[in-house]
Amino acid sequence: MGGVMGRSNSLRRGGPESKLEAKMVEAMQRRASEGTSVKSFNSIIMKFPKIDESLRKCKSIFQQFDEDSNGAIDQEELRHCFQKLEISFNEEEICDLFSACDIDENMGMKFNEFIVLLCLVYLLKEPAGAQANSRMGLADIEATFETLVDAFVFLDKNKDGYVSKNEMVHAINETTAGERSSGRIAMRRFEEMDWDKNGMVTFKEFLFAFTRWVGIDDVEEEDEE
Repeated sequence: MGGVMGRSNSLRRGGPESKLEAKMVEAMQRRASEGTSVKSFNSIIMKFPKIDESLRKCKSIFQQFDEDSNGAIDQEELRHCFQKLEISFNEEEICDLFSACDIDENMGMKFNEFIVLLCLVYLLKEPAGAQANSRMGLADIEATFETLVDAFVFLDKNKDGYVSKNEMVHAINETTAGERSSGRIAMRRFEEMDWDKNGMVTFKEFLFAFTRWVGIDDVEEEDEE
């Protein structure tokens, strides 16, 4: 394991690239200290239908804050969203979140990007373990966000706030030991997550991959037809 951790650190290219990523990593490390209830990668896959159903319920929230009904949420609409949900992030934090989640840089977040943003807010809003009934007033959806955090903690074997290629292979091999295809499956899943190809996956990258895995992108395509 020591060798794996050493390679993970060297691939990080000097640490987090932004204040937001640094906060994500710190929050995930804090959450990882509590452990995870996830026992296998297959158990995550088994939850896909339930997670998909829950995330699709975010569509009504998205439409509520897409005030001009153009299919995207701009920064001003996001500020209104945060005010309504009583999310007390400052202007810099709101801008950082918007920039991080508007991956197409088209000045507006689509539905899948909005889901990723809400999950990041869930992770960042309060220290893990705080005894609060709800962080954002969205208790049902927050339970799904906690499942996603739990899944990432399971994959992040060395608890450094990132998932490496070796950790992904390890996680999938735990479930599919002895299957010759397990290594290829792990590599394919990892490549789907590692958007910037730096060998390390952040929680944000994991979330974007996850929305594709459960078919959230299909929701947008259906709406556009």
